[in-house]
Amino acid sequence: MGTLGNVPARPDYASFIAGHAEVIERINAGEAGLPLLDTVLRLAQQALGAAGMTFAEYGPGGARIIAATGAAEWALGRPVEPDEPTVVRMLTGLRTQVLTLDQIEGEFANQATGRGLHTMLGTRAEMAGLVVGCLHAFYPGVDDLPSIEHHALVEFIASSLAHMYGDQAGLPVHGDGPVIAALSDGLAIIDYDRNVRLWNPAAEQVTGHTAAEVLNAPLPFPVPQLGHTIDHRLPDGRWLKIAASELSGTVDSIVVTFRDITDQHRRDGDRDLFVALTSHELRTPVTVIKGYADTLRSHWDELPEYERRHAAEVIGQRAGELARLVDRLLATTDEAGPSGGHAATPFDLVDALRAAERELPAALRRRLHVRLPVDLPKAVGDRTTIATVLTELATNAEKYSPDDSPIELSALSDERTVIFRVSDRGIGVRPEHVERAFDRFWQAESGDRRRYPGAGLGLYLVRRVIERQNGWVSLRPRDGGGTVAEVRLPRG
Repeated sequence: MGTLGNVPARPDYASFIAGHAEVIERINAGEAGLPLLDTVLRLAQQALGAAGMTFAEYGPGGARIIAATGAAEWALGRPVEPDEPTVVRMLTGLRTQVLTLDQIEGEFANQATGRGLHTMLGTRAEMAGLVVGCLHAFYPGVDDLPSIEHHALVEFIASSLAHMYGDQAGLPVHGDGPVIAALSDGLAIIDYDRNVRLWNPAAEQVTGHTAAEVLNAPLPFPVPQLGHTIDHRLPDGRWLKIAASELSGTVDSIVVTFRDITDQHRRDGDRDLFVALTSHELRTPVTVIKGYADTLRSHWDELPEYERRHAAEVIGQRAGELARLVDRLLATTDEAGPSGGHAATPFDLVDALRAAERELPAALRRRLHVRLPVDLPKAVGDRTTIATVLTELATNAEKYSPDDSPIELSALSDERTVIFRVSDRGIGVRPEHVERAFDRFWQAESGDRRRYPGAGLGLYLVRRVIERQNGWVSLRPRDGGGTVAEVRLPRG
């Protein structure tokens, strides 16, 4: 078989057909979500002769790479901003494009070429006229030119992924954007005269209007400006949140999505939950501090020296926990985002991690196995946040792993980023939960709070802190059991 650069002249159809049959069998058996998406990407990489693959899921303000394989695995968890040149090119023009990354400005293109990836074959995954994500295949040479057969196959794979979204087969991972609106909320496509051309089944349930009543008639409620949302009250007293955007690939159609928000005011719900969880989280250290302080005040003369010292140590430790908890809770309510208030500058990550290690509680320090290289390149970011990030990741690892198991802290670098990892041998993270774990207040073991207490804020805070520094963070199950949390910051 011939090649075009490093790309086989034709895709490996035999391996693809065999693998695709297995994927269908797994879907029929009830499998879904990220594990299946990872399998599809690995199958696609082999069939397309690519060095690596990524799939970016689109949400309200951009995208995030939720699956990555091969030479592109470094990008897992990376946020993708809508104004990045690579994204702009993929979302405009032809559905499937070949881009030479070293000719494109932007951080993602720089990071990819810095790792030896130069050509990208990308296509949009679309459903009901909405882009739910983008599928990318990467090749190492600037002269790698995928054939028309590669184009056709990558489009087929992207369409299959869009079908998984349509079936709500564990996707989307992030349930807060237009993808969810297209799946479970009302959706209408209207022309510029506001006449309805499409009315999905969810629209009937949300509004009570059947398709027969509204098709070819004016939309029965207001349309917001493109790219905006409005809240509208229906005659029966219910409230809708309505959004509008242009339909990709057309010149005269508008997509309108709407949901019933009568009984769900997310902001009020979050505020109530925040207050409840805050009081719960603060109560333990405050109670311990008060108890030991009362004991010292009432029985100072009766207590032996070692008990007074022990009480003072406990008070100091709990006060430190309390200070970190208050910082965390305040940061998670700061919509501007926590960044430590410092400009991004080069700093010694190993030195910052060792300093942060010394601030951890003694019991956690004893479990921490540290393997940090002496020649790690400098990272670019806010050094003052590293203590918070390490504390959250190490505390999370401690909470979900046996008392006698080690927690490992390691670091390394590649051409564009400096990386540190916190790894444990605990209960592990289910593949379908690796992204949801970063949601605010979300906990995998919500029904077992006594065993795994916490507010579900730690990983949410870590992601916000790191992304404010142009880095990103991801979770993955660890081979042999446990979890690996990986943080990447730009290399200095």
